[in-house]
Amino acid sequence: MKFYRLFILFIVIIASRNAMAQDKYATVKMPVLGKNDTIRVAGTAVDGEMIPWIPLHEVVIYGTRIFKTPGDRAAYNRLRYNVMKVMPYALYAKRRYEQLERDIAVTTDKKQQKELVKQCDKEIKDMFNREIKELTITQGQILTKLIDREVGRTTYEIVKETKGGFTAFVYQSVARVVGHNLKSTYDVQEDRDIESIIISSGYYQ
Repeated sequence: MKFYRLFILFIVIIASRNAMAQDKYATVKMPVLGKNDTIRVAGTAVDGEMIPWIPLHEVVIYGTRIFKTPGDRAAYNRLRYNVMKVMPYALYAKRRYEQLERDIAVTTDKKQQKELVKQCDKEIKDMFNREIKELTITQGQILTKLIDREVGRTTYEIVKETKGGFTAFVYQSVARVVGHNLKSTYDVQEDRDIESIIISSGYYQ
């Protein structure tokens, strides 16, 4: 009796394998090609017919913003200019501090870690002395917000972690004199115009 059941099971397995093989090698209707159809594309068999397809990049559609007054439009255009001006600096800071964290994570030598921090700090300072010092007060304020957005920490916290609390206090005191605040944080709702500009800027495509 057991042998009979095993025999039936064996027949079922063979039959199912044959059915799968027949389905696998079933004739698929291919699309008719014209003389200009020279580009190879992917295809998927659907109900016995080969359907060609190509992957497309995501297309993001933004609505046209309506401004109440010409002054509102001018203010938004100024904001956009300032955001686009400082965004590369925020992205640079993000990449550089991410690299610093990776470098520190792979070494336990305190002296080497200090050297890595010193080198990173020098590169950031060089960038400030070369380019960022020419920013306006408004651009500087936007930059501190964007650094918080990109790095996840305020400029004050970054200085405190890398140079110590006293240095961070000194930097903050100097910044406040010229109208900056290194403790500025980024809020998606409060800074929704900046967020809209960044999303539509193409930096994250």
